[in-house]
Amino acid sequence: MDMSFDDLDHDYAASVADRAMRGMAEQRIPPTPNNFAVWFHYVAGAHDDLRNAIDLLIDHNRPFDVRTNQDLFETYVAPNAGAAASETSKRLHGLMGAAKEFLATAIADNRSQLQAINDVADQGQAGVDPKALVSQLMNELARAATRATRLEAGFAEKARELDVIRDSLSKSEERARTDTLTGLANRRALDEFLRKAQATAEWGEPLSVLMLDIDHFKTFNDNFGHGVGDQVLRLMAKVLREKVRVDDLPARYGGEELMAVLPDADLAACAEIAERIRRAIGECTITRRSTGEVLPNITVSIGVAQYRVGEAIADLVERCDRALYLAKGGGRNRVVTENELDRAWAAG
Repeated sequence: MDMSFDDLDHDYAASVADRAMRGMAEQRIPPTPNNFAVWFHYVAGAHDDLRNAIDLLIDHNRPFDVRTNQDLFETYVAPNAGAAASETSKRLHGLMGAAKEFLATAIADNRSQLQAINDVADQGQAGVDPKALVSQLMNELARAATRATRLEAGFAEKARELDVIRDSLSKSEERARTDTLTGLANRRALDEFLRKAQATAEWGEPLSVLMLDIDHFKTFNDNFGHGVGDQVLRLMAKVLREKVRVDDLPARYGGEELMAVLPDADLAACAEIAERIRRAIGECTITRRSTGEVLPNITVSIGVAQYRVGEAIADLVERCDRALYLAKGGGRNRVVTENELDRAWAAG
């Protein structure tokens, strides 16, 4: 599974790095570049197999000796360090070289065929026996057909290879637009989606956004550990994905903040969906995987805002963010729309 961390924001990346270093210290693992890469991937949740392997080692009190650390790096991290891009580039260059050879062969064959036919025509004008000319012409056509079949088969094979490369590039692009921990769209994909949705909203179609934040998440992490915190984030992402509509975009905004963009939804419709999300999350039961312990229920606060024609997307997001923090300041575990911002301002 090839992952890229280039799209991580500074605070989240720093948090992952800090947790990776603390995890290594707890296991008395030397902080070498390779070991750090393994634990950064582990903490970020980039590889399910790596996570399972390390969890198993910890559960069974296995030491992380030099051999174990090296095996973890070579098995789960080293094969992904640019190998996919390099291999794709090599295959593309190989295909282009093969295509050039095929075209050069086809051009040479066409010239040879035309020359052979011209020779037959010249012999006809010179009074050569027609039967011999017909036989010669048929032989030339048969050879041309054989060459054409061979070229066609070669092109078909390379076309299949090109389809494989196209599919690989498509999957790589999808991974580059996906948050590694939650599986939701990342900030890059979110920004692109918002820009496209804004273009439609400028013609009068409603566009709304909601932003949710897990209540007391830092305390939860401190009490139960970041691994359980990551489990909670993935659960929140699952609920968000299930409760929004097919054409909406659920995304990770940053840290424990998740976001959804709802094209063709006004403020009231977005608030209704936000309320469904809030209730669904409140009803979730979270079990600690390592012990089977049922953890305290998680709640979320949600802010909702609607796009105003002519405004910048940053203004829409900022208004939604203020509604979210009004929800947190007003007792948490609630949905607040931008309409309540004006009332709060007038009251205070």
